[in-house]
Amino acid sequence: MRDVLIVGGGPAGLTAGIYLCRARISSTLLERQIVGGQAMLSPLIENYPGFPEGIEGAELMERMKKQAENFGLEIIAFSGVDRLVVEENKKVAFSGDQSFEARAVIIAAGRSPKKLGIPGEEEFTGRGVSYCATCDAPLFRDRRILVVGGGDAAIEESLHLASFASIVTVVHRRSELRASDYLVERAKANPKINFLFNSELLELKGEGVLKSAVVLNNITGEKQEIPVSGVFLYVGNVPNTDFLPPEIELDENGYIKTDSRLETKVQGVSGAGDIRSGNRKQVICAAAEGAIAAMNAQRYLESTGARKPYEGGSD
Repeated sequence: MRDVLIVGGGPAGLTAGIYLCRARISSTLLERQIVGGQAMLSPLIENYPGFPEGIEGAELMERMKKQAENFGLEIIAFSGVDRLVVEENKKVAFSGDQSFEARAVIIAAGRSPKKLGIPGEEEFTGRGVSYCATCDAPLFRDRRILVVGGGDAAIEESLHLASFASIVTVVHRRSELRASDYLVERAKANPKINFLFNSELLELKGEGVLKSAVVLNNITGEKQEIPVSGVFLYVGNVPNTDFLPPEIELDENGYIKTDSRLETKVQGVSGAGDIRSGNRKQVICAAAEGAIAAMNAQRYLESTGARKPYEGGSD
């Protein structure tokens, strides 16, 4: 039995671990993939305070991980939670053939990329279809690729891909991009990046590996088959909440509902970061929520008598 179990190793989970372990609260963090979350995939984070020149997402998350470990956080990577059971005085997370008991839980499991569900997507995943430019861009050096999406992630990754590919074509179903102005300006100024507006990806074709993509103009109805070696999909995300019990209330999109203290209706269970309804989906917001959830977990432990009340000291 540990005091707190943290589910998810992104900015929210790691920050919660830093706060908890610094307060000498026994805590374990479970992460279903590599520690760092989706922030690991960002080639450059320019709006996190303290880094005037910006910082690579992977480096920022590695620093957070090291800081948490320095305070004694137990981190178990590649250990996703299959099922969470919540009781009044005990919460149990099942991961494969292991179980982890804790008095309190902070759910910070984040989101996963949404799939289009079009013909060829599953067949060519890993063979031309990718959801991570930071991971796979070097594989497409001097190749022609498509990026599907119009938000910050799509345009940021298009800029990264342009450093490797010969041509990057952004396919967006609307007439205007939804990305931040500064990203749009950079993309439109890059001679390697062009745009297909009012367009949708219909099908992916190839033999063993991806060879072409069928794109529909949703105004004219015209279809065109474009020769490509890679397609990168950025069409949104879905929250990783499939392991949660019915006691944890979700909103209409599947995100965890909490009160202003980030607590769910189940005592001792909080939500933090991108998995939480209303979160702004920024690294700094996730980190802040991890800190808040950790402090409220400490107060919960004090209220149940599992920990003596805090009596002062440095923040």
